[in-house]
Amino acid sequence: MTDADLDHLRRADPVMRQIIRRCAGARFTPRRRRPPFESLVRAIANQQLNGRAAQTILDRFIALFPGRKFPAPDDLDAVTDAALRACGFSFAKIAGLRDLAAKARAGVVPSGRVLARLPDEEIIARLTEVRGVGRWTVEMLLIFQLGRPDVLPADDFGVRNGFRLAYGRDELPKPKELLAWGERWRPHRTAAAWYLWRATEMEWPEPPAAGPKAKRGSQPGGI
Repeated sequence: MTDADLDHLRRADPVMRQIIRRCAGARFTPRRRRPPFESLVRAIANQQLNGRAAQTILDRFIALFPGRKFPAPDDLDAVTDAALRACGFSFAKIAGLRDLAAKARAGVVPSGRVLARLPDEEIIARLTEVRGVGRWTVEMLLIFQLGRPDVLPADDFGVRNGFRLAYGRDELPKPKELLAWGERWRPHRTAAAWYLWRATEMEWPEPPAAGPKAKRGSQPGGI
């Protein structure tokens, strides 16, 4: 996240300017060194679980491969479905892990070096070929691993809820409505998403239960 990101968001959106001010200089830094295969294994493990439960499963999974910081795609051939099930993976997630390993070996899921050279939409198209990996999962990889500057995960509950709170809405915005509003944040929508996540941790006045909607800064037109 750069000063250019913040300057653009402050100019483009008074509400975003307020969130940035309240964050008091906090910045987002991506974790760039993690291989895509590892990131997607971790994402599959975290689906529909809280962080602690998912980490327990991942710790058991990594322990299946002594001497490895994290297994490679070929390593999964050495473990049975029963061993993965004992780690805590569901049958659906085991199928996802097997498919992920196969597509990593086939090059559909490329190395981190290759991935870094691909455009966002090509990355989304390739990685969502993996069983159990949807657009949201790939958007999280684009943001937190690759540090892509213009990703707006409009289906993410936290982003939508941060928008609801900061803009004085009484309902979550629909993803299409959030994308339309987010056009003013281009080409720094990743930073905007990060600040909307931060907005969920702040205190905001509740909008009125009836009558005109509360306005704070610029109200989204048509949403």
